[in-house]
Amino acid sequence: MATRVVFPFTQNQAFSAVINLVKTGKATYENKTKDGVEIVEIDSDKLVEFCEHRIEQNAKKSDAPRKLTPQQEKNEQTKQGILANMEVGKQYTIGDMLTMFDCFEPTTSPQRVSALLSQLGAKGTGQIVRTEEKGKAYFALAE
Repeated sequence: MATRVVFPFTQNQAFSAVINLVKTGKATYENKTKDGVEIVEIDSDKLVEFCEHRIEQNAKKSDAPRKLTPQQEKNEQTKQGILANMEVGKQYTIGDMLTMFDCFEPTTSPQRVSALLSQLGAKGTGQIVRTEEKGKAYFALAE
């Protein structure tokens, strides 16, 4: 487990000190007390240590592998199921897909299917083409 580093100032105070250091040449921040506002000067070594620590934390966070959520995994499986069930040259409505394809759960709504098809369509990967005839949307595999 990582060791927790405690600094005698908050992140906002450290950033204020950095801003003041750039503007005035002194690493200070304002600390509000009962009696008013107190100007506190931060040791530059502590400020550098704090900044290096934050950079290290941000690097760890950005380098961490991103894992799909369970819902995203389910959506990916459903999209692969849609593509596997569609035949080249045949057009489908969302209603057709819900009744014909076995990749959907019984509670899957037409709105969810439409959103998944959008991700596979022109706005997404381009694997599916959407056409509209007399106000009805049809979907087919892109050729």
